[in-house]
Amino acid sequence: MWQGSRIGDGLARKQVLGLPTAPFWGLYNSKHFQRYPILYGLSSSVISKPSDWHNTHITGYWFLDEAQDWTPPSALLDFLQSGSPPVYIGFGSMSSRNPEETADIVLKAIELTGQRAILQSGWGGLSKSDLPDTVFMVDSISHSWLFPRVATVVHHGGAGTTAAGLRAGVPTIVIPFFGDQPFWGQRVAELGVGPKPIPRKQLTAERLAESIHTTVTDRSMRQRAADLGAKIQAEDGIANAVAIVHAIEKHGVFCGEESGSNW
Repeated sequence: MWQGSRIGDGLARKQVLGLPTAPFWGLYNSKHFQRYPILYGLSSSVISKPSDWHNTHITGYWFLDEAQDWTPPSALLDFLQSGSPPVYIGFGSMSSRNPEETADIVLKAIELTGQRAILQSGWGGLSKSDLPDTVFMVDSISHSWLFPRVATVVHHGGAGTTAAGLRAGVPTIVIPFFGDQPFWGQRVAELGVGPKPIPRKQLTAERLAESIHTTVTDRSMRQRAADLGAKIQAEDGIANAVAIVHAIEKHGVFCGEESGSNW
């Protein structure tokens, strides 16, 4: 991960901060670097803090919600109000890989389940005219607004989309492509708020339909998802992170941490 971002880090240091470039292997084993607190912007309800982490804080997620005057498209509102909560399916930039094949699998899975669905755009040659009345396509849309209004969320397992789905309190189905996505998919399954992830290369309409059916009908899973969502909604990760930054500004660089795991 470090090697993939090292060039950009070096440019930022040189052109923006006026700092020397970091070592080839990064700063993570540097004693100087370890003097600074490390902040993880995720929920301790999703990943609890390991006992051997020092000078490290799990603050809660850092969400950036839509502006207060933001309004959703009227056509989307009409679709949501015209029937039962739909299934959300969106793979972000991942859907550009074999988009036609992925679209065929998804549409067949939706047909097999008999569910209504919202597809986020990015499906290659698929247009709105190709869709049945039970499927609605949206462009970029606020996850914090939409996800609480759907029955389940199906996505690629990116860290941000996973966080938004968990906060919404609805079950999650992860279709990981690469990188950290398999990890988040496995974590969702371990928490009991979604079925086992289905790697994209193993995705079939039948497997996706089965997972959708599970998330819609499994009451225990839905309750666990709702409970986890409530915990995440009660957190203020941004305020916790700001408090740590203010402490650094006030007291300077420090080692160790207070007895509480979160500030």
